[in-house]
Amino acid sequence: MPVATNVEIMPWKAEYSVGIKQIDEQHKRLVRLLNELHQAMYEGKSREVMTGVLSQLVDYTKSHFATEERLMQGYSFPGYAAHKIEHDQLTKTVLKFQQDVAAGKAVMSIDVLEFLKNWLRNHILGTDQKYSPFLKGKGVS
Repeated sequence: MPVATNVEIMPWKAEYSVGIKQIDEQHKRLVRLLNELHQAMYEGKSREVMTGVLSQLVDYTKSHFATEERLMQGYSFPGYAAHKIEHDQLTKTVLKFQQDVAAGKAVMSIDVLEFLKNWLRNHILGTDQKYSPFLKGKGVS
């Protein structure tokens, strides 16, 4: 039986766009990393490969959050504080999971991927869509 290739847990959709090029490109990168992690798990790749992809996902998420926060602060977005709290909560959750995996206290599972997928989709479609009109109204594109 042939092995399926490019098994995406979260294909990019136009509806995820916030209309700000830099942010959309970062969101696409996060989606690609999530899909790479899923693909590695689907193919039964080694723990080291999956841990490496997870590490990239965590690092890039922190970088992405910093970009969003810099833009929101720079343009005095009124919803910044609440958005920052969401970022901090997810960062704490994912870092704890990453530490548990590294220490052998947790394993990568489809439940973890579903959590990451749902969080990313809900954050982009919900929270991130709230700053989009504000920033675009300030000339950010």
